[in-house]
Amino acid sequence: MFKSGFVTIIGRPNVGKSTLINSIMGEKLSIVSSKPQTTRNNIQTILTGKDYQIVFVDTPGIHKPRHKLGEYMVKIAEDSIKEVDLVLFLTTPDEELGKGDRLILDQLRGSGVPVFLVLNKIDENTAERVAKSLQNFGKEFDFKEIIPISALKGKNVDILIELMVKYLKEGPKYYPDDMITDVQERFIVSEVIREKALRLLSEEVPHGIAVDILNFKKDENGKYNIDADLLCEKDSHKAIIIGKNGSMLKKISTYARQDMEKMFNSKVSLKIWVKVKKDWRDSSNILRELGYNKK
Repeated sequence: MFKSGFVTIIGRPNVGKSTLINSIMGEKLSIVSSKPQTTRNNIQTILTGKDYQIVFVDTPGIHKPRHKLGEYMVKIAEDSIKEVDLVLFLTTPDEELGKGDRLILDQLRGSGVPVFLVLNKIDENTAERVAKSLQNFGKEFDFKEIIPISALKGKNVDILIELMVKYLKEGPKYYPDDMITDVQERFIVSEVIREKALRLLSEEVPHGIAVDILNFKKDENGKYNIDADLLCEKDSHKAIIIGKNGSMLKKISTYARQDMEKMFNSKVSLKIWVKVKKDWRDSSNILRELGYNKK
């Protein structure tokens, strides 16, 4: 019997949703950064085994929105709950059960979808703290399964996959065996650039940046030629992104290019320009141009 289904990973910002997807897939598909709310689109990632196919929907963290982009991210997260077969509620022991968690659990309660509690980052916490966290969350919700993991180190991720397959129902193979994501290459490239910017820039800049891919071509020798605009909201942010004598922009470009060359197994020419688009996160037109369409 072949099993298949759609699984969404829901949690507060920065609990390791993208890291878990990366651990399961062994690929750098979801943007991973230490900055909260770094996953903006619900990327579908496909894990196919001998007798199963799991389609993961990687969503933004549910939080109280502060601008139109925030509203978009929250809506995508909430909508994904209604359209899946299984929900992984991902959290960590190092934060107390709070309003953010209850906001998410309230969304899940009454949905009729089975929910797993997945406690991430157990390698970074004491056994006592892990046990206390499991107990506290267990009181709040009727979870079908409770699995402590370390997404970063891959601990218990295989057990998590086995349990997900157990709860899936008989179904079709939605995607070919060799397909691991339905995201276009140019989108992955834009996320790689944004990840490097998020990692390298100061706290005041990151969430006010976006990447617009202007050119994405592969020449006859297999080399990728990529041109991109890195958008920010203020002139002062532009100066920070460029850095003294262009040093910061060069770092972002170099690290992004190195990642792309590993992904494509090919040479990459990457050119990035920094442009100011004031208040782009509150501009419906700019958000639409960048692909953040509300459904």
